[in-house]
Amino acid sequence: MELLDKLRILSDAAKYDAACTSSGVKRGYQKGRVGSTASTINGCCHSFSADGRCITLLKVLMTNYCIYDCKYCVNRRSNDVQRTAFTPRELAELTIGFFRRNYIEGLFLSSGVLKNPDYTTERMIETLSLLRNEYCFNGYIHAKAIPGAAPELVTRLGLLADRLSVNIELPSEQSLTTLCPEKNKADILRPMGLITNTLRENRHDLIRYRHTPKFAPAGQSTQMIIGATPDNDRHILNLSQSLYRRYRLKRVFYSAYVPVVEHALLPARDVQPPLLREHRLYQADWLLRFYGFTAGELLDDSHPNFDPRLDPKCSWAVNHLEQFPVEVSTADYETLLRVPGIGVVSAQRIVKVRRECPLNYDILKKLRVVLKRAQYFITCGGKAAEGLRFSDDSMKRALMALEAKELPEPEVRQLSLFDAV
Repeated sequence: MELLDKLRILSDAAKYDAACTSSGVKRGYQKGRVGSTASTINGCCHSFSADGRCITLLKVLMTNYCIYDCKYCVNRRSNDVQRTAFTPRELAELTIGFFRRNYIEGLFLSSGVLKNPDYTTERMIETLSLLRNEYCFNGYIHAKAIPGAAPELVTRLGLLADRLSVNIELPSEQSLTTLCPEKNKADILRPMGLITNTLRENRHDLIRYRHTPKFAPAGQSTQMIIGATPDNDRHILNLSQSLYRRYRLKRVFYSAYVPVVEHALLPARDVQPPLLREHRLYQADWLLRFYGFTAGELLDDSHPNFDPRLDPKCSWAVNHLEQFPVEVSTADYETLLRVPGIGVVSAQRIVKVRRECPLNYDILKKLRVVLKRAQYFITCGGKAAEGLRFSDDSMKRALMALEAKELPEPEVRQLSLFDAV
């Protein structure tokens, strides 16, 4: 098969892996090597770094052959699709060739499981070794660790990649058993624990020994599929919270299930992917990581799923009106973060500016507080916003209307090297 045909098949097969994020790793210029990784640069096909630059990774599978028959996967063993595989040399040359033509800035490498996890991981290691050592590639590499691979192979992979990830696949062990009977939870969590422990040991070694090789300096992440199983948002969010605490993950990615195969246990192919639900989970995930919320505060037994009409922070505030209004001139930072319309940056600005001058609503606007939301939940100098009159019901309707107006139309699409410019 021609190399371009392999690329077309294996880049298309990789589009269901979600990992658009900032890497948090910095690999500066080194004499004799090509490429560099600026701080917080990463992306999945087309993405944006923290400094606003659009950057690109070649996202591709090593192979779409797979020994597993996961019912939701387009590359499952029993699915009738065209199969192919890169050799390590082919993929290394392809990556460095695209980099030299300025098509990409790095590589996102995943794979189906060919023969067994060890064999597949060895081929990935050989590819990255060629890139790092023979082609002197110094750019960003994100690699998927294969559950079931030997610990020493996962360690070798992490010494070559900037970030490792292990897909947890589905939100519950019951769902995994139903849709992926050949996989089990322990095999997935074992490499996650290994990566966590190795990262911790590597940090200690770097303090003691200056030239210690860095192991996955951008940390690890995971991905779970949303909407293929009956698991509710509360279960998913509790799982994410547990993963962050136990494995110190950089990100949990939520991938709305796109029906690509027919099966009685899966949504029909004409069912739309739950993109809005995915969006709400990402918003809630942000609240866990940066706003001091816990999963138990956002959802409970009586409300196991997010209200699609409101973002999770507004929904929480509407259901806890006894905690409002908040006086912005005196409230502590943690309390300000819980006000809809006040983000991390604007909360920091409020705390800083109010030490220097009295706050008013004009100043709050200049601090980028979203008063269209925040006005219902704050007072400034003991006063509500001028002319503001509302009941609990009218406030909720206004917030829903605002959300409906601002929510972008979701689109299932991934750009690739084959898209027209």
